[in-house]
Amino acid sequence: MSKRQEFTGKKQERAPSRLGSMLCFTVYSTAHAFNRAYKPLLDALGLTYPQYLAMFALWEHDDLTVKELGELLHLDSGTLTPLLKRLEAMGLVRRARDTADERSVRINLTPAGIEMKGKERTVHEGLMGACGQSAEELKAITAQLVRVRERLDAAASLYASSGKKTRT
Repeated sequence: MSKRQEFTGKKQERAPSRLGSMLCFTVYSTAHAFNRAYKPLLDALGLTYPQYLAMFALWEHDDLTVKELGELLHLDSGTLTPLLKRLEAMGLVRRARDTADERSVRINLTPAGIEMKGKERTVHEGLMGACGQSAEELKAITAQLVRVRERLDAAASLYASSGKKTRT
């Protein structure tokens, strides 16, 4: 009980927060909820969520350059390189200079990384169950969010190319 409540004997009423009606906050807080739901599932694989995303992309498209993987994950190489070094230290991926272009580094799954793919199904099923939505509902939500992300990326590019400041 607050000091005011003790003095007046009344519960202080708060105006409802507008945070819950903001799309950006809803996406932000949902991302945190996803991370909390994923954590115990990924702990069983010994992966963090960003590592899981990188592995998932490689399970779909092995033998990618760091640049290609970064584009898939919407991450820059400065963020991706330490993550890939950790996956390599875990014996899940191999990083090697591209023989055709020495400037590029290619990422390949190791046998242990390929074997881990079989265990991924439990992660996927566990998260789908936690969402409590049908596959069709989740596809529709995902499609809407992809459209929003694409429009936001386009707007950010437009601002960047016009030289307008986005911060004050």
